[in-house]
Amino acid sequence: MSYSVGQVSAFAGVTVRTLHHYDRAGLLSPSGRSGAGYRLYDDTDLARLQQILFYRELGFSLDEIAEILKDPQANAVDHLRARLRQLSEEIGRLQRLAEVAEQAIEVRRTGVELTPEERFEVFGEITFDLSYATEAQLKWQHSAGHQESMARAAAHTKEDWRQLMGEAAAWRVELLAAFDEREPADGDRAMDLAEEHRLHIARWFTTCPPDMHRRIADDFAADPRAFALVVPPSQQRPGLAAYVCKAVHANAARRAHREEDR
Repeated sequence: MSYSVGQVSAFAGVTVRTLHHYDRAGLLSPSGRSGAGYRLYDDTDLARLQQILFYRELGFSLDEIAEILKDPQANAVDHLRARLRQLSEEIGRLQRLAEVAEQAIEVRRTGVELTPEERFEVFGEITFDLSYATEAQLKWQHSAGHQESMARAAAHTKEDWRQLMGEAAAWRVELLAAFDEREPADGDRAMDLAEEHRLHIARWFTTCPPDMHRRIADDFAADPRAFALVVPPSQQRPGLAAYVCKAVHANAARRAHREEDR
């Protein structure tokens, strides 16, 4: 039984141009020709085409397919195992990307509901970094504190944001003064500022016990995107993030001592 290139194209779901390309590449040459010189494919050719399309669906290149079909008994299984590993890795990567995209949507949906003009008016130089917020969402999405913080942030009105950002700005002025005047990070002035920051978080976002505050401060020291949410880059000084982190840890230790003394 012989089939024309048009017939093969129709029931195999590939274009005539693709079949011509396979022929020129030496991957699938028809077994016969009609009297007028047209390509004719037999059942063996169709079986080979099925194999080619199978490997193409798995993502093999034409060169790889040609290599496999030269000696299918020796090479096919090894090639398939290698491709399975690649596909498994790609599936894992795509799943991670899908999760990141999902969490980015969640961050946007539960974030600050202000127009761009209102954002600039309220936040000034403090910028919202979606990449950092999404990473935080991925990291803390199962944390009750993070969930409460996101929910409360979404519920804040423009006036709420204006008030809390005003408090944050006043705190920054005091922080920068203490740092510039070389107050020790484990001194009372710096520790009081750390405690004020902890209470600010508790007042506006979520309960912030010392352990949580230490983790937040560790992020400040480790990730400039996190610290930029507290002190804009134009106001930062070298060593300031580490200073805040040390003050927070010192304040947590001070609170623990006070609890022991009670």
